Amino acid sequence: MSRNVEGQTPVSAPVLAAYSYCEAVTGQQARNFAYGIRLLPTDKRQAMSALYAFSRRVDDIGDGTLAPEAKQARLEDTRALLDRVRKGEVDEDDTDPVAVALTDAARRFPIPLGGLDELIDGVLMDVRGDTYETWDDLKVYCRCVAGAIGRVSLSVFGSGTGAPGAERAAEYADTLGLALQLTNILRDVREDAGNGRTYLPADDLAKFGCSTGFHSATPPAGSDFAGLVHFEVRRARALFAEGYRLLPLLDRRSGACVAAMAGIYRRLLDRIERDPEAVLRGRVSLPGHEKAYVAVRGLSGLDARHISRQAVRRRG
Repeated sequence: MSRNVEGQTPVSAPVLAAYSYCEAVTGQQARNFAYGIRLLPTDKRQAMSALYAFSRRVDDIGDGTLAPEAKQARLEDTRALLDRVRKGEVDEDDTDPVAVALTDAARRFPIPLGGLDELIDGVLMDVRGDTYETWDDLKVYCRCVAGAIGRVSLSVFGSGTGAPGAERAAEYADTLGLALQLTNILRDVREDAGNGRTYLPADDLAKFGCSTGFHSATPPAGSDFAGLVHFEVRRARALFAEGYRLLPLLDRRSGACVAAMAGIYRRLLDRIERDPEAVLRGRVSLPGHEKAYVAVRGLSGLDARHISRQAVRRRG
């Protein structure tokens, strides 16, 4: 047995190996996410990597090339694995490192594993080819694939029960997840169209003349594509403003992690707002030095203090 940090629960070699696998998956597949969680203590970083690796597996099934019936079967197999984790039936020498790591994380933190069931439900919506007429319809999907992950992550971060507004921490985490997902949808609008998927609400697309979709590097003829993007950016900013109220409720390093991840996406949103058609030409991303700045800003607590001051002014 070995200890990650003095005073923490000992972790066996097989479990450490499982976590190492999950951290490698996270580093390779989710650079923005990996950038944020490196600010966490070892045990929380490991648990978040396990959550990501499981979530990545679910997403990969949905995004893969199998027939819809085969995808549904694979997703139900993954749900059965999650049930084994929930029941504590995965041994540390199991051949599935993600299951081993997630089982250990669920022992160390009060993780509501039902949130991962919601993720599976959301990916099943993708497999069925669901579309969304209104923002209220899209919110259901976003809450499954992102809001639920925000609530699951909160169980690892923890929140101060005595802090003003602590009873709304899960709500704020859910809303921040929606903000991140809507930013993802805007960033990936061309890629999703190439895969036959449209996530933006049909009534928004119609309002701005974009109902024909996004299949080239130029907007649909006669559309107000910039107007559509700016409309969705304003919606995402409102979600960020509400979700950021989570930051003062977290400890310093957890708050830094959330501020870093959310800060990267807010800067992506800024770039998309400045040049809406960029999302049709390719994936919008941030350079490494800009991500580092966002991480330092999060670690310094600037965002959390700013949100706290705003909350005090509102109460006053």
